[in-house]
Amino acid sequence: MDFELSDEQRLLQDTVRRFVDDRILPNAVENDINHHLDIGAIEGMAELGILGIVIPEEYGGAGLDFVSEALACEEIERGEAAFRTLISVHVGLNSLALLKYASEEQKQRWLVPQASGEKLACFGLTEPAAGSDVAAMKSTARREGDVYVLNGSKNWISYANVADHALVFAKTDPAAKHKGISAFVLERGMAGFTTADTEHKLGIWAGSTGELFFQNVEVPARNMIGDEGQGFEIAMYGLDQGRFTVAAGAVGVIRACLERSTEYARERETFGQPIGKYQFVQDMIAEMVLGYETSKLLVMQAAWMKDQGMRNTRETSLAKWHATEAAFRAAHLAIQVHGAYGYSAEYGIERYFRNARAPIIYEGTTQIHKMMQAEHALGFRALNGRGGDVSPLCSWAPALAPVQRGAVPTGA
Repeated sequence: MDFELSDEQRLLQDTVRRFVDDRILPNAVENDINHHLDIGAIEGMAELGILGIVIPEEYGGAGLDFVSEALACEEIERGEAAFRTLISVHVGLNSLALLKYASEEQKQRWLVPQASGEKLACFGLTEPAAGSDVAAMKSTARREGDVYVLNGSKNWISYANVADHALVFAKTDPAAKHKGISAFVLERGMAGFTTADTEHKLGIWAGSTGELFFQNVEVPARNMIGDEGQGFEIAMYGLDQGRFTVAAGAVGVIRACLERSTEYARERETFGQPIGKYQFVQDMIAEMVLGYETSKLLVMQAAWMKDQGMRNTRETSLAKWHATEAAFRAAHLAIQVHGAYGYSAEYGIERYFRNARAPIIYEGTTQIHKMMQAEHALGFRALNGRGGDVSPLCSWAPALAPVQRGAVPTGA
């Protein structure tokens, strides 16, 4: 078992860390308070290759591995959650789905400019009445000759009002439920396709969240990704990729809270000694240490499986659930360590607390991931799908083999 990073991975980690220290953190509190999306920072991420980090070089990407992506996400969200969210939707949910399911012509048209950062992308799945229950979506796409006429709307879409391309899901066969969902790429400027910002959010103020609206949008049939009815499969694959970056980013939140809290606890004195000498404060610091290391190990387990080409739905789900909960807990504790200063926007600690709440909801709520893990363990859900492998560390998995040979998977 080798935990050593390669020279290339260490260089990537150091480069992104410096970028965050120099370009993101100095303006993070101000941008958050002003609800300002720093496009210049996004351009800097593109220059570093982060917006195509795991996309092969032949499609304009950096061609790095998933361990490198996890390291980059940790560093980026140590600075600002809004920019790691961009990696999630632009790289994980959209670009990697195109890499797997799009035709060569489609990859050249959309994936190549996305990988270079020339174009930004979003992922249109969630609707007002369809979040965890994807099959409940109301958006429809009706075939008329060489086009599909798309009607409906999407909400809580990260970078909806900024993205040039949107990977959108709609029902081409409403009676077929999730088997009747298809995927399309829409481009900004299409007639009937509009977007709007979502206001008054609890957190991620320095990011972009919005809605997509489709009113008789004529989408060329050549814009369909995969086959008719394959949309649910594509969406679930994309979520596996996006969830991974969410988990990796949450590790960065925990680290930021730990670093800031230990520094403060060494310097702040009460009753003649640093507050870090008090056991109650030490207890909070220790919880952050545990949260950081367990979360990072789970993320790296999923990254290793991705780099081995193994399906990792179960392992990524576990990492996302644990890391996002641990990040919110760490931010809560960091405020407590800092006292009233932690509650003030001046120190920026409360920013981590607000930003850490959304990831517990999006890309699968904690409750969805708990259900998935329980169904895997009980044998009600095939481990990582039909014929899927599991992490070698999962010693209990072989005991379920007889059960799962006869099981019908309850989900992707």
